[in-house]
Amino acid sequence: MSCKSFRLLVLATLFGAVWPAAADAQIYSWRDPDGSLVLSTTPKIGATRTFAVANAASPVRSTRPYSPRSQTFEPLIAEYSAAHDVRVDLVRAVIQAESAFNPLARSVKGAMGLMQLMPATAAELGVRDPYDPAQNIRGGVTYLKSLLLQYSNNEELALAAYNAGPGAVKKYGAVPPYRETRNYIARIKGNAGVAKAPAKALYRKVAVVDGHEVVTFSSIPSPEAIKVQRPRIIQ
Repeated sequence: MSCKSFRLLVLATLFGAVWPAAADAQIYSWRDPDGSLVLSTTPKIGATRTFAVANAASPVRSTRPYSPRSQTFEPLIAEYSAAHDVRVDLVRAVIQAESAFNPLARSVKGAMGLMQLMPATAAELGVRDPYDPAQNIRGGVTYLKSLLLQYSNNEELALAAYNAGPGAVKKYGAVPPYRETRNYIARIKGNAGVAKAPAKALYRKVAVVDGHEVVTFSSIPSPEAIKVQRPRIIQ
């Protein structure tokens, strides 16, 4: 048995001992794009089947721990999450996914700081220095809250818009079929949990405000709203 298989066997055995007994299961393993090891009783295309584990709970998932730097920004996360009524766990997980708590992070597309604000978004939110943690978190949480309101507190759609842009969500009327976006939501879901799409149908409404088209989603129908398919739930 290789060292890698041995390590997986130890992990799977520990999971079987720690989680409540459910039923014997076959464990499948793969690595997410961010390198996190995933162990699950649900098979996935491209996954490697390892071995049977008795009394394993389903599903089982290991996630990358938060950066040690995260504690430095806890007071700011708590302050702005409370101010905008956004879950602290959600904000913390977004920062982990966006920058791994590096306040000087900059993407190849130009997104800046802890919550990876694009220049236009930062300017619109009054963020003068995107690399200042307080300004960045304030702006990022403000933007995230605006998306939550736009999508009737559907966190999956809000996160999809945060990652891929509201235009992509508008185009598909759901989480867009982009691997990067789906993996992004899955990473955040693994660390913070994500509110699932509502069981009710969603209705898409388009309004023109100051000459700009504004799209909102709601579970409440109206004469001018168009019913859309239920957003995809990332499993």
